[in-house]
Amino acid sequence: MDAYLVWLIAGFALVIAELVTGTFYLLVLGVAAFVGSAVAYFGAGYLAQTVVAAVFAVAGTLWVHRHRHRFVAQTMRGLDVGQPATFESWIDRSSGHARVKYRDAQWDAQISGEASGQAGEILYVTAVDGNTLKVSKTRPA
Repeated sequence: MDAYLVWLIAGFALVIAELVTGTFYLLVLGVAAFVGSAVAYFGAGYLAQTVVAAVFAVAGTLWVHRHRHRFVAQTMRGLDVGQPATFESWIDRSSGHARVKYRDAQWDAQISGEASGQAGEILYVTAVDGNTLKVSKTRPA
């Protein structure tokens, strides 16, 4: 069997497997196999085929990872902004660090602006910084 057919079959198998998983990583590997197939079709040696396919696989995987990480971070932050959180207690009043209840869990929060600091006070999420919520008394627009 010709080398380009092996690459082509591998590419189709990876793309079909991607349809089951939905992560885009296997799609990138499938495209890299298609590129390897094209290189083989034009008569390049096995080493050239694998190097070109590997370069496309690594570059594509890094691109998908960066894009996916950015998309997930933006989506999660976008869902939280504007949601109410309930003030529970101060951790350090002078620096504005407090504990709030948000989505039925306790979170560390950084309060911006004025807050009375009474238990049960409603604050609104303005941003998310890792595991710390940025909250304020006024709801963001």
